[in-house]
Amino acid sequence: MLTLHVAEHTPETAVLVSGASVAAVGPYDDLAASHPSARVRRWPGILTPGLLNPYAPELLEATYHPDPREADTLGVDPIGGERARALFAADPARLGASARRGVQRLLAHGTVAVAGDLRARPAIDALRRASLAQAHRPPSLPGPPSLSPSPLILLPPLSPGSPARFAIFDVQDRRDLVSRGASTCVATVVEGRLVYRAR
Repeated sequence: MLTLHVAEHTPETAVLVSGASVAAVGPYDDLAASHPSARVRRWPGILTPGLLNPYAPELLEATYHPDPREADTLGVDPIGGERARALFAADPARLGASARRGVQRLLAHGTVAVAGDLRARPAIDALRRASLAQAHRPPSLPGPPSLSPSPLILLPPLSPGSPARFAIFDVQDRRDLVSRGASTCVATVVEGRLVYRAR
């Protein structure tokens, strides 16, 4: 089944998805006219190729992402440093569950690819299950590890035949995205599947 994704502020770069691949990229009106049976998903903001987060080891192996049921004792924000190491040492099984929640947080920030060498099997498995692409780390990193690094690293433009990996951000344009950050993500698509959608 064909799905046509279009965002309010980037109708000239609508994306037609077939299975796990991009079938076409172009103006929404043209794609809708040539594929009238395609299901249409309309989004606010802009559609981009998605983001690369270069901090996979730091965010998935060295950071503890609390379970919502632990909010009373651990809060809801990611925990790093000695405190994270102590939590993993006390209960090694926490690493897998934390990595899965970390991957979900990455997806909620428009991340479709990560970089950095993972060594822990639970983190590797969480990444593989989510079908996030893996890339080489840039020679220089943008700053401290973050779900919304500054500056953001946008992937190359989508093209027909490429994997259907992209994100939609509720912003006016790319400058607004850079200013407001990746927490403005409203949807993330990986291999043609809608893997995150803001409520």
